[in-house]
Amino acid sequence: MSFLNITRTGHVAHVLLDNPKKLNAMGMAFWSETAETIQTLGEDAEVRAVVVRGAGRAFSAGLDIPDVMSKLPIDPAGGPPDGSRQAALHRLIRQMQGAVTAFERLPVPVIAAVHGYCLGAGVDLITACDIRLASADAVFGVRETKLAMVADVGTLQRLPRIVGPGHARELTYTGRDFDAAYAETIGLVNRVLPDADALFADADALAQEIAANPPLAVRGSKHVMNEAQRHAIERELEYVATYNAAHLVTQDLGVAITAAMTKQTPEFSGR
Repeated sequence: MSFLNITRTGHVAHVLLDNPKKLNAMGMAFWSETAETIQTLGEDAEVRAVVVRGAGRAFSAGLDIPDVMSKLPIDPAGGPPDGSRQAALHRLIRQMQGAVTAFERLPVPVIAAVHGYCLGAGVDLITACDIRLASADAVFGVRETKLAMVADVGTLQRLPRIVGPGHARELTYTGRDFDAAYAETIGLVNRVLPDADALFADADALAQEIAANPPLAVRGSKHVMNEAQRHAIERELEYVATYNAAHLVTQDLGVAITAAMTKQTPEFSGR
């Protein structure tokens, strides 16, 4: 079964992250299928706006660590340099970036409706959307730092442009979670709704309002605004993919992953 469940109401497409048993954690199915699926959606001239949300209790708990880590071309125990393995890691990171960038490249506006957890890769995804709304129970976090990773699929490129560099750096360096009220204060979300039902209704109403406008003017407006930063973001994504291909595997990464799996408090050595 595909990770994404896409339906349409009139000119509005609804993209559902559909892995509720894992709080929509993003495993390899998401990273391998999404770019092509979303590109196909963008080729549908009848679609004028898109709403993205999560099934069940959350938007997304982020990376599906057991699934993705088991498939990364890395040697957790270290070992001698291996150019082919690093090249494969670089390709995989670029593929994962493409899954998120596909939402940004959609020719129509994309609204992220966030309820429950939106962590790690979930933040990557919503920062690639045009507009973000949240329910009062939403919890956000740039969790990669706590997992001994440099976030590499879009947050470091897009979050500073949305909330400003100071807020983005504080949230990235600390890795702390923050609530919907704070997200609204810093401009990550446009507004906060009382609950998930109100959130989804508001997101759909906004999408329908956008879809009622002349579609070529809306598409053109998005294209022009995206073009102002598209090339810079692409350069920065390539840079972090190259950086992580060389630097991702550390002793601290193994400590962080073990701690996350066993619910223990890690102690990092900087190695």
